[in-house]
Amino acid sequence: HLRCVEYARRNNMPIHVRSSFSEKHGTWVVAAEDVNSYFEEGQAMEQAIISGVAHDRSEAKITIVGVPDKVGNAAAILRALGDALINIDMIVQNVSAAATGVTDISFTLPGSDGQTAMTALARLKDSVGFEQLLYNDAVGKVSIVGAGMRSAPGITAKFFEALAAVGINIDMISTSEIRISVVVAENQVDAAVNAAHDAFDLGSDEVEAVVYGGTGR
Repeated sequence: HLRCVEYARRNNMPIHVRSSFSEKHGTWVVAAEDVNSYFEEGQAMEQAIISGVAHDRSEAKITIVGVPDKVGNAAAILRALGDALINIDMIVQNVSAAATGVTDISFTLPGSDGQTAMTALARLKDSVGFEQLLYNDAVGKVSIVGAGMRSAPGITAKFFEALAAVGINIDMISTSEIRISVVVAENQVDAAVNAAHDAFDLGSDEVEAVVYGGTGR
């Protein structure tokens, strides 16, 4: 009942949710700092390192080839995209070659904004001096998510090894404290999701949950 939860939260009281149709332990709802006190001695609540795998097929990738490695060029490119109301997701800039002094900048964006972005960037060719624009909408993003990865070394390596084992090449990489994302070919998205799912044991061996129907009494 909503009022029950409200009073429990206000008074810092634990809530024990159980079924009247079984002898199972049910679920405890408690403050985070009190979690381990509700487990038997020698047990502890284990936080999953990776809690899920997500994918997105709606993105596209643009690469700006041969951008002169000069102060302000990247800012000018992003300003043009911002003025066109385009949100950028992942950005990668290659190290410029000493012999040429140019670099490549790649980024992902919603596929629906792809042509608008290409038009906005084409207007910068003379002022920025890049060589060409490449557009690819046959890509997808696959991400593993989990708060536990902040304190678990080797997660990125395990993810990339799983992708390599099924022959998937990584195009772009983005990381944060709780997420690692990669861009792969669109026709490899499903294989990448399955590989990550298997690598981090995200399947369940538990018995299927049972929903009891009753009179409410």
